[in-house]
Amino acid sequence: MHYLLLAICSSSLIAVVMRISETKVRNNISELAVNYALCLALGIMYTLNGSGIPGASLHAVTGSNTIVLGLISGAFYVGSFLLYQYNIRRNGVVLPATFMKLGVLIPVILAIIAFGEKPGAMQIAGIILALSAIVILNNTSGEGDVVTSPRALLLLVLIGGSGDAMSKIYEELGDPAFKSHYLMFTFVSALALCALAALMRGQKLSREDILYGCLIGIPNYYSARFLLLSLSYIPAATAYPTFSVGTILLVSAAGVLIFREKMDKRQWLAVILIITALILLNV
Repeated sequence: MHYLLLAICSSSLIAVVMRISETKVRNNISELAVNYALCLALGIMYTLNGSGIPGASLHAVTGSNTIVLGLISGAFYVGSFLLYQYNIRRNGVVLPATFMKLGVLIPVILAIIAFGEKPGAMQIAGIILALSAIVILNNTSGEGDVVTSPRALLLLVLIGGSGDAMSKIYEELGDPAFKSHYLMFTFVSALALCALAALMRGQKLSREDILYGCLIGIPNYYSARFLLLSLSYIPAATAYPTFSVGTILLVSAAGVLIFREKMDKRQWLAVILIITALILLNV
C-alpha cells in the first residue's frame, strides 16, 4: 500500500508544480520535453544501479517485450497530452478535464475482463462513487463548453486510459526483473516524440522551461515507478481508482491550503464522495 501512497503524493506534486508554472512557462511542450529528459536520466540511473547492464542482461531485455511495451507506453504519454490540448481548443476546458480523468475506466475494465480480477461489492461501489465524484467535480454549471469534436473526447479517454493501463499490462506480460528498463524505454519514446512536437511547433528552450521541466520530471518519474511497483501488491481494479481519486483529494487540499482557492458546495460534495470511495475501495 505504501507504494500506492507514494505514487499519489508524487502525482499530486506534479499538479502543484504545474499550477505554479502556469504563468511562468510559455513553451509547454518544451517544458514537457525537459521533464521527460529528466525522467529518462532517472530511468537510466535506476537501470544502471547495482549490476548495470551486462551483455547477458541486455540480450534478455532485447529478447523480451520490455522495449516494445515501453515504447508504446511513451507514445501514449505524449499522445494523451497533445490530445488534451487539442480538446481544450475544440471542446473547452471542463469536458476534456472530465474525460481525461474518466480514462481510469480503461485499466479497470482491462483488469476485470482481460486479467480476471474480480472486485467485491465494496470495491464496485467505490469505483462508482469515484467516477461520480470526478463527474461532479468537473461539472461546472453555467460553463458554456460546447462539444464540437465528440470523437476527440472519446479518443482522449481511450488514449489517456490506455497509457495508464500500460503499467498493468507490463505487470502481467512483462519481466518483473526489467521494470526499470521498461520505464527507461517509456521515457525514451516520450522524450523523442515530445522533442519532435516542440521542433515542429518552433518552441525553443527558456530558463523557465528547464527549471519547471526538471521540477515536474522528478515526481513524474516516481509517480510512474511507484504506481508500477504498487500493482505487484494491489489489484488494478482497486489501485487505479484509488490513485486517481487520491490524487484529486490531495490536489484539492493543496489548492485550498497553498493557493487559497475557494471550494463551493459541489466541490465539497465531490470531496466527501472521494473520501467515501477511498474507504470502500480499500476495505
